[in-house]
Amino acid sequence: MGMAWRGWVVGSAAVLFVTSAPALATAAVPDHEMPFSCGQRWTGSTRASHSPSSRAIDFNRPGDTGDLVLATAPGVVSRVENLGNRSYGRWVMVEHVDGHSSLYAHLRATWVRVGQRVDQGAALGVVGASGGVTGPHLHFEERVGSRVRRATFHRRVYAYGTRTSLNCSDVPVAGNWNGAGTDEVGVFRRTAPTRFRQRMPNGTTRVITHGRGGDVAVAGDWDGDARTEVGVWRPRTRTFLLRGSAGVVEPVRLGQLGDVPVTGDWDGDLVTDVGVWRPATRMFHLLQEDGTQQVIPLGAVGSRPITGDWNGDGLTEVGVFNAGTGMFVLRRVDAEGAVSLERVPFGTATSLPVIGDWDGDGADDLGTWAPGAATFSLRTAAGVTRSRYGLPRG
Repeated sequence: MGMAWRGWVVGSAAVLFVTSAPALATAAVPDHEMPFSCGQRWTGSTRASHSPSSRAIDFNRPGDTGDLVLATAPGVVSRVENLGNRSYGRWVMVEHVDGHSSLYAHLRATWVRVGQRVDQGAALGVVGASGGVTGPHLHFEERVGSRVRRATFHRRVYAYGTRTSLNCSDVPVAGNWNGAGTDEVGVFRRTAPTRFRQRMPNGTTRVITHGRGGDVAVAGDWDGDARTEVGVWRPRTRTFLLRGSAGVVEPVRLGQLGDVPVTGDWDGDLVTDVGVWRPATRMFHLLQEDGTQQVIPLGAVGSRPITGDWNGDGLTEVGVFNAGTGMFVLRRVDAEGAVSLERVPFGTATSLPVIGDWDGDGADDLGTWAPGAATFSLRTAAGVTRSRYGLPRG
């Protein structure tokens, strides 16, 4: 069974620096991290006349044109604009919880679409010099409603100056890591370098270095040996980089900017294939062996795509997880080809979905991972099993 998966601104003024970083007092503020890859060092500055607020930050580092800009916290993309050589130029806004949002401006390119749900650390675009600027940089704002607030990263008020990004969050993965027939959990750790950490049946952890910041983790049996291997999808090039058991990486190009990668055994040949889900159209595009794509409509604005063998027939089907309602929607196809949708309530608005055959019965089961607690909740016919694995956020 194939494993499913899943600068500077115009004008001049004195730069203001703050020498201390008081701890954040309220837990209602999202757990923001700096909008850059884990371990990168960036210099943030502002000035009294900074528009629209002196609380905004201009981030620079040498040679920063084209560097990745990452989501500082989970949320939904609410604005993607291109104002040309005016104002913010190309910019993105992400809505978070309780009226909080974050804004990323002067981008060279934007990689997301309105309505797309993004996780902390997801690539939104790249640093540029669009809009009313004289040089490349990232203009960043944290807002509550329409008001710009002092930015907070790693639960502390940002101190202007040179700081290291701690946007190093885990994301869940799962697979049959040892070929024993039962899927185990794991995480993709967005450190530098990025690493997959796989929990083995005996409780040990296997670590595989693969990918880099901004990549999206995938997993699958790329060679049909009944073991799940790891891979990533790189948004910049729209390319899957599938790592075999011997460490050889096979590139497969598929998708468009803004797509979300998925994997599964679409034809039942015991080898995992690749595909994408397109938020702009709510369509799955599943790559077939002959190079064509099967297109399946499913999902809504803000859905997260999932895939799994829901009935154990060896064919992977598609589904979505709607975090707003905590509802999984599974697309089923019976032996006669009739299509139905099964809705299963499971998880919360902050959960990340994870799919796997937790009991080894040949059919994939539902699961979620709670980022704040780093806890997996795995659902089978026998009930729900909870286990902690990975690093909690916040």
